[in-house]
Formats: sequence, C-alpha cells, structure tokens
Amino acid sequence: QVQFVESGGGLVQSGGSLRLSCAASGRIVRIDTMGWYRQAPGKQRELVASETSGGDTKYADSVKGRFTISRDNAKNTVYLQMNSLKPEDTAVYYCYARRLVYYEYDVLVADGEDHWGKGGIVTVDS
Repeated sequence: QVQFVESGGGLVQSGGSLRLSCAASGRIVRIDTMGWYRQAPGKQRELVASETSGGDTKYADSVKGRFTISRDNAKNTVYLQMNSLKPEDTAVYYCYARRLVYYEYDVLVADGEDHWGKGGIVTVDS
C-alpha cells in the first residue's frame, strides 16, 4: 500500500514563500509522475505542477515563474517551492503520484491510477 506524508502548508502574507513536500512510502519500485493539484473554495481541482521521473516538468500558467517543482527520486519525494504568493493561490494542495510500480503483499503491481495525499491548506493573506 502506498501512503503519502505531506508537510509545509500554512498561512503566509501576500508576497511570501512556502515550501510543500510530499513523501510517498511503501514498497515502491518506481513512480513515473509526481506533482501537485490544488482546489480553491468553489472551484474545480486544477493541476499546479508535475514532474516525471525523467525530469520533464509542467506548470499551470498562473504559477509559472513563481513556483518550482522538484523531486528526489531516491526518496520518492516531491517538493513545491512557492514564491511571490498571491491571495488567489489560497487552496487545498494535494500531492499525487501517477503510474506506480510497487509491491503489495509480495505481489508486484503496476498501475496507471492516480494516488493522492490527503491535502494541506495554503492560505495567503492579503
């Protein structure tokens, strides 16, 4: 079973910075893509940033130039450095991992599903 430990959310003033981290645990062999989605009140969940195991990154237009995603593949951990935060960045941020290979009860599993963390709140105060 794959689980996630997320940290780094909280309250910050507009223009400030936060760093989110998300560590996947379990008998993981490989994770193709890790990243972050967010969901603001009354809005749909949207992709913030993602990074493949090969280092290809993708960002939402609204965060380009302000947010930076990075990964430590050896630790199955993904980070999101958020700078120049704006009130509109306020949301619940969810870590996710896609296309995993892992052991479950000594059975090697390869699936294309999205595995999700529980989410952490980021509040940017104007």
